[in-house]
This record gives sequence, C-alpha cells and structure tokens, in this order.
Amino acid sequence: MREIKKLKEMQAFSLKAKQRGKTICLVPTMGYLHEGHLSLVEAAKKKGNITVVSIFVNPLQFGPSEDLARYPRDLARDKKLLKNFEVDVLLLPAASQLYPDDFKAFVEVEGLSKKLCGRTRPTHFRGVTTIVAKLFNLVMPDFAFFGEKDYQQQIIIKKMVRDLNFPVQIISLPTIREFDGLAMSSRNQSLTPKERASATVLYRALLLAKQEIEKGEKDPHRLLLRMRSLIGAEPTVRLDYIAIVDPHSLEDKKRLDGQSLIALAAYLGKARLIDNIAVTA
Repeated sequence: MREIKKLKEMQAFSLKAKQRGKTICLVPTMGYLHEGHLSLVEAAKKKGNITVVSIFVNPLQFGPSEDLARYPRDLARDKKLLKNFEVDVLLLPAASQLYPDDFKAFVEVEGLSKKLCGRTRPTHFRGVTTIVAKLFNLVMPDFAFFGEKDYQQQIIIKKMVRDLNFPVQIISLPTIREFDGLAMSSRNQSLTPKERASATVLYRALLLAKQEIEKGEKDPHRLLLRMRSLIGAEPTVRLDYIAIVDPHSLEDKKRLDGQSLIALAAYLGKARLIDNIAVTA
C-alpha cells in the first residue's frame, strides 16, 4: 500500500494511471475505520483497477462547538485494516495543504444542504462538498463510494457531480449495522455503556415507523409522535430531529404514499448519531 501525503504526488500518480487506461476507485473517509467503511473498500476493489482510500478529518465539516478535537483517530489501526484489503493508495493529506491560510473557494449545493442535518449544522455540507470536490480533482476517480447511512451527504454529492459535470460515478452502498441494529459509526466508540444501550432506540424507532407504514399508516404527524414517544423513553437520548421526507428533494411528506425516507439525528453524551430507513407505502 503506497502512502501519499503530497497533493501533487497524488495528481501525478492518477494522471499516470489514467494514461495507462486504469480505472480508479475512491473511498473518502475521516478514518477510525469500521465495517461500513470496509464494505466500501471491498466494493471498490471489485469495481476498478486501482483503489484509493483517503483519510482526512475535515475541519470544514465541523461547527465552532462541535467535536473536531474529540473525533476518534487511530491511523495505525486504520493502516492495518486497509492492508488486509490490499488497497493501492492511502491518501493522507494535511489540512495546511488542502486549506492554506488564504483559502477562499468553497463548493455549496443550495437547497438540499439546508434540510435535515443542515438545519442545525448550517455549514456542514459546504465543508463536505468542498473537500469531496478537491479529492475528485486530486484523485480523478472513475467511481467514488459512499454509505447510505449518510444519506443526505450522498445525494448532495450526486447533485454536485451532475451540476458541475465531474466525470465520476457515485456508488452508494447500504448501511452496515451492529448486531442489535445500531448503524456503524466512528462516533459509536465514544458512547458509554449506558449510552450504547440507549442508542438502539434509534433503529427501533425507524423500524416502528416502517412497520406502521406497511400496515397502512398514511399520516406522517401521527407516526412522528409515536417515534418521539418511543425515543423519549430513553433519558440519555436528546433528539436533534426526526423527519419523513421525499428521498429525492428531502421535502417533508404531507402524506405517506410512494417512496419516503425516514431520517433522524440524536445526541448521546458527546456523540451525535444519524440514521435513516427507506420505506414504500
């Protein structure tokens, strides 16, 4: 596994690979890898000739009072995991290279970025799209892989790719869950045992909603009340939001028909967790 830290070295590597007719797959991460990340790496290995994994804890994705300093990091552990998958390149860019002191250029997808998580994290997705655009320019991937746990993120990136004509195909893969349904996340490791036990209520609430819709429930307001009641029984869980939205526009649904996305975010101690489930009425 080749480690690359310099941006120009990454671009030179990719240009040479392209000239040789190689297909490049990119898996962008912020590190502290888990089985969800590794499922993306495995898919990338099957799809292309060269697999590039980036690890970069992106400061633009964090607000002033958020957990940038506390975000889990263990590069030695990550390297060991990636070697098992025979990753071709591990990209480890420095923040000072990506964002020099005079950095002023940002990429933003309007509309979608202000819904769901964007309501309480107004600059988060600008940080996401800016770093992903930069990674696309550096790595020049043919395919890039994202998990559906971060549903809003991946549809925003797809919109950016369409609108800005990036020559890359976005591939989304299903959420990988723990044995009890909790969506895998790097932030799970910061949960106390009590918080970890309480966190399962998030997936249980999503399953409740899915089951009620399958039984014929059509009123999203009634359904949201039931979900809030279930989650409210866990005192360690502080909801950020629950929403039932159109999976393409992220607009709130007025009636439960056709396809819907049920999405939520909640705080447990220091961790902010997100999850979602797709349903069809």
